[in-house]
Amino acid sequence: MKTNFSGYAIATLSVLVSAIVGCQTATQTPSELTPNKSNSNIAVTSAKHAGQQSHFVSADNAISLEDMNRRKWDNPVIADLDQDGYDDLLLTDHGYSIKLYWNNKGVFGKGYDLIVGDMHGIGVGDFDKDGVMDVLISRGGGSGANARNAKLFHISRDRTITEGEQFSPPLRNMRGRTSKFFDADNDGDLDLALLGFPSMYAGPKGENYLYRNDGDGKMIQVGNLPRTHRDGQKMLITDFNQDQLNDILLYGNGAIKALQGNGKFGFKDVTQSVLGRDITDVTGIAQIDFDNDGDFDLYLTRGRGLNSGDTFYDPQTSTLAFYTKRGKFQLDDLLIGEVLEIENLQTSYPDQDVFIGESGYPYQFPGEFHGGQNIRLVSSLALGWPDKPTKKGIYIGYIGNDTWRIAGTTNPPTTGVIKNVKHYTSKELANGPNDILLENQSGHFVDITDKANLLDNVNNTGVAVGDFDNNGFADLFVVTRGNMATANQQKVLLNQGDGTFKADSNHGVTSPELGATGSGADVIDFDLDGKLDLVYANERGKWHMFKDKGASNDRATHYLKISLGDSPQGGASSRDALVTMNACGITQTQRFADSAAPYTQSLPSTLHFGLGQCTSVDKVTVRWSNGEVFTQQHVTSDTVHTIGKR
Repeated sequence: MKTNFSGYAIATLSVLVSAIVGCQTATQTPSELTPNKSNSNIAVTSAKHAGQQSHFVSADNAISLEDMNRRKWDNPVIADLDQDGYDDLLLTDHGYSIKLYWNNKGVFGKGYDLIVGDMHGIGVGDFDKDGVMDVLISRGGGSGANARNAKLFHISRDRTITEGEQFSPPLRNMRGRTSKFFDADNDGDLDLALLGFPSMYAGPKGENYLYRNDGDGKMIQVGNLPRTHRDGQKMLITDFNQDQLNDILLYGNGAIKALQGNGKFGFKDVTQSVLGRDITDVTGIAQIDFDNDGDFDLYLTRGRGLNSGDTFYDPQTSTLAFYTKRGKFQLDDLLIGEVLEIENLQTSYPDQDVFIGESGYPYQFPGEFHGGQNIRLVSSLALGWPDKPTKKGIYIGYIGNDTWRIAGTTNPPTTGVIKNVKHYTSKELANGPNDILLENQSGHFVDITDKANLLDNVNNTGVAVGDFDNNGFADLFVVTRGNMATANQQKVLLNQGDGTFKADSNHGVTSPELGATGSGADVIDFDLDGKLDLVYANERGKWHMFKDKGASNDRATHYLKISLGDSPQGGASSRDALVTMNACGITQTQRFADSAAPYTQSLPSTLHFGLGQCTSVDKVTVRWSNGEVFTQQHVTSDTVHTIGKR
């Protein structure tokens, strides 16, 4: 398959992409520049933070996202697929499609179905060094009945999309989950980790495969990561002991596994010595140098999944939401009135049918079944209840006296929102486990959650890291599971620069759809204005993009963006290169293209550093995975600065 998008506007940047070093002035340049003369590593004081908050607004004018509630899979993939300097988007609706949104200099085009069906993890990178972006998609296995290998696409600078050929030898068939490129042997090219939900035929080693890039376009299987169980294929690639070798954290089922890499595709389980204890219920892990000491700390979101029979009731709006799976269910009889309204009903094959009244006649839905459906029934069309409701699916009946009954038998998760319920005693749900902030102390992690003012017994589902107020200290965006009967308000945690975080009470990031729970998120500066925006998803809900309109104070803050290419000598990939920035006494360290996505990975066009009141950058140092180091001194702030070759 080969598709060309010449009809779409193709954005260009006035950067010298072939140069080793270059500068570009960003779209907006803050005024009233005031240098910060502090020599302290923490140059931002509590006084500076007084009244300073990030504020976000919906970016509907920049992107037209699908207005349909659907199941999701993982975080957004944020990557400059056409290499024009502006980040594009790949958004997955689980079991339906992966949509590609081209970024046309800050305004996105219509979503295009890159591939449809049961798709999971997405790896992004130029693994064969031909200058064309490669996208490798893990395909689901139909609940184990249809194991398949990953699907490859090549995306050119002119937005031509070509379906890749099979690798030789082929990648292993599996019930695919995770797809991530990384340099496992420090030779500068991209190797591959493909992780799968373990089948009954997997054997003791499981189906978590490591592939070595032979430098000639082939991926050769050379080993396995430890066997995981159920949904334990979530993965963070990091370097927790600062030996310049990639390490791995596996999580998602049971306790986290900390695996120390040896640079030769070998990974040793060092969980007890690195973490010191078993940590469970982890839904997302982000590496964050929150204290600017040069090593990577970890923020862990934690939460427990919903159980069959869980209900949510909001008495203020008389709204009831329910969740059920794997067997029979029956809600308490519902006092509603003569009209029943159900919103965002989500069922799945093969138990998606809805039967009405005593006769059990099938309800006819308009359109396709994958997204959330709405039902409106008057009592006269749903009279009675069947003596023996034997079919799989959902039964709805009006049983008199303004009362309705809803019950059924489903295997896949089934959810819905019922309006105008006069009263209901919902199931009392337990508080969530605390998120955890782990400080890296010479390769060993210490729990400082309480000290950092982060204790909060809420079920959370994902996290993204970015300096939202551009003060020089990395902040957190945390996706909460939320209440299915109400709008879902997320959390923005602002780093105070003194080892603590403060919740931004006026961030404005709220999603209105009911019957949905939080999923994953990542940061993006889609219009290159120097402020970090957000893209996040709700499971059984919608994708959302919010624009950062700036902090609520009158003090200009500054930033630097690094556009990183391959290393000058050996051509090592930019992925996971270590970038250190020194400015006005502050030292910040980030890994290029870092993301907290459990199954997928992003490859954004730039790496963002907030500078606070500082207007000059003393030095930027890049260390690529093959050991090459490049240093640039006296870099201009409020620019996109290019390092490396393209």
